[in-house]
Amino acid sequence: MSESETTISRYSQREDESTERSDERIEESESVRTCPECGGNVVADEGHGETVCRDCGLVVEEDAIDHGPEWRSFNSDGESKSRVGAPSTKMMHDNGLSTNIGWQNKDAYGNTLSTERRQQMQRLRTWHERFRTRDSKERNLKQALGEIDRMASALGLPENVRETASVIYRRALGEDLLPGRSIEGVASASLYAAARQANTPRSLDELTAVSRVDRMELTRTYRYIVRELKLEVAPADPAQYLARFASELGLSDEGEWRARGLLETAQEAGVTSGKSPVGLAAAGVYAAALLTNEALTQSEVSDVAGVSEVTIRNRYKELLDAAEDAEGAPGTGGPDRGRANA
Repeated sequence: MSESETTISRYSQREDESTERSDERIEESESVRTCPECGGNVVADEGHGETVCRDCGLVVEEDAIDHGPEWRSFNSDGESKSRVGAPSTKMMHDNGLSTNIGWQNKDAYGNTLSTERRQQMQRLRTWHERFRTRDSKERNLKQALGEIDRMASALGLPENVRETASVIYRRALGEDLLPGRSIEGVASASLYAAARQANTPRSLDELTAVSRVDRMELTRTYRYIVRELKLEVAPADPAQYLARFASELGLSDEGEWRARGLLETAQEAGVTSGKSPVGLAAAGVYAAALLTNEALTQSEVSDVAGVSEVTIRNRYKELLDAAEDAEGAPGTGGPDRGRANA
């Protein structure tokens, strides 16, 4: 037999084997489409990787293999595809796309490196960090994002707030709003704005306590970036501080519910206009504690909220008066108010 005939014979044999395998797969898929219990039709639940009978609910097949593409697309055209690695993030100056050299000083087998090798790895880390920040703009961004992360951790802010603050700072840097202002000041103002946008606000005093700038610089820089970047920041709502204060002070669910009611009534009556939302929230917590007979002192509320006891005394009386005027509830300010003044 010639060489060409041998090649044709092998090709025909492969085609026959491929056809047989295809027929087997078709027969198998057809058998799966019928429920072995009731003979009904089965459907594929791709989300859970299961094949389920439409009639009796029997799971015919589970842990199915996903034959779809292994890449993820990050735009509608499917052009930006990613197969491996963590998602990009604005919380890092390089969007989280670079790599790091670990500090463990161990090889792949877990053995400690020699002194000479450790020194070499240290030099590599130093040069690696230098190459990650190629110019002054990236060094500025790296310092600012590190500052945002530090303050957000100290304040217990979630990751979405940090991400938003990083985007705000990047916009300020891109529009040349930093000349004449400190990196720490713009970073603090960006975090303050992001927290208010996410309805998880922190007071100026709380942010000043963890920031490297004073309250005046923080306030001035915040107003500047909000105006220049045209940020949409809604006026602070006392109710946004209420849940955190109630949680830290151990206020009951009923007490928190009463506090929200007091604040809503006061807002409808116009009592809250022009007053600090932090002070109103603190006063609402204290007034609700009085109404529910919970042992809570003005000093405890003052320490948690960061406002003076005088502010709490003045505001809680206004809240109770507004509630009396709106609801006409007798006795709301009688014995409780006497207890507070005592």
